[in-house]
Amino acid sequence: MIVAKTLKTVMLAGIATAAMTVSAFAQDVTLKLGHPANEQNTWHLGAVKFAEEVSALTDGRVAVEVYPNETLGKEMDVINGMQLGTADMTITGESLQNWAPMAALLVVPYGYSSLEQMDEVASGELGDRIEAQIIEAVGIRPIAYFARGPRNLTSNRPITNLEELAGLKMRVPNVPLFLNTWQALGANPTPMAFSEVFTSLQNGTIDAQENPLALIKSANFNEVQGYVNKTEHVRSWIYLTISEMAWEKLSEEDQAAVMEAAATAQAYERELFNAQEAELVAELESLGMEFVEVDGAAFAAAAKDAVLSSVSDEIRPEVEALFAN
Repeated sequence: MIVAKTLKTVMLAGIATAAMTVSAFAQDVTLKLGHPANEQNTWHLGAVKFAEEVSALTDGRVAVEVYPNETLGKEMDVINGMQLGTADMTITGESLQNWAPMAALLVVPYGYSSLEQMDEVASGELGDRIEAQIIEAVGIRPIAYFARGPRNLTSNRPITNLEELAGLKMRVPNVPLFLNTWQALGANPTPMAFSEVFTSLQNGTIDAQENPLALIKSANFNEVQGYVNKTEHVRSWIYLTISEMAWEKLSEEDQAAVMEAAATAQAYERELFNAQEAELVAELESLGMEFVEVDGAAFAAAAKDAVLSSVSDEIRPEVEALFAN
């Protein structure tokens, strides 16, 4: 499969350049970019592409060192470091709602019915407002965004409508918004640590779980689940960010170069993301999982009130507008 070979080649190249300064020239500024993903993740590959582009566009004046796998610390530690000046860049998303409530809009169940609608929001007026609040409240600047694979429901029987979902024992993360949403849909959700999910599916404690395809594959859920029900109930994005301290150290020329490099990295990561999602479908099907179409409109309508009641007053009008689109 050409796409698979191409993606594998790119991944190997990304691994080879991880945590390395990509410029051979003397640097005026070195930016440390720490993130939680592994070397095969498209976010990491996008970060490496960003580093390469920054070096090329600034003639080596600005270097970016990429540290995957939480090498610089866990997500919140790196964010705190960016505020203190001990770290420069990271990839982060809804965790920023601890400071900027509008960051919760990155992850709204049934808020985005398609990747295209999500792109319209992330790159439009609402996205600009989210980014402005993050800059003001957190002191870090979003400069690009990467897509996340939609979350889907896996089970051992096909689920196409709400009636078939009724009473389903399923695991959800310990997030009130997720718990309330699945209860409203008629399922029987149980918060559970991710480390316990495989065994709980295996012994029948639960009958289903929900996650993006990449995690379904890496966790080997195909060994204990037969169906991927395409609920696509959460579409979301995550930001490539730079601290305001680091941003202000750059000249206007280098700031422009950083933004150009970020745009290139965003487009590059999206190509990899689209290829990977298609590849994951093929891989999971080859492992025996069957993909099931779901009445998404009915699911979204049933979830709406629970989602609206679970979000903060500050973002509720925006969430209502998302459901209206």
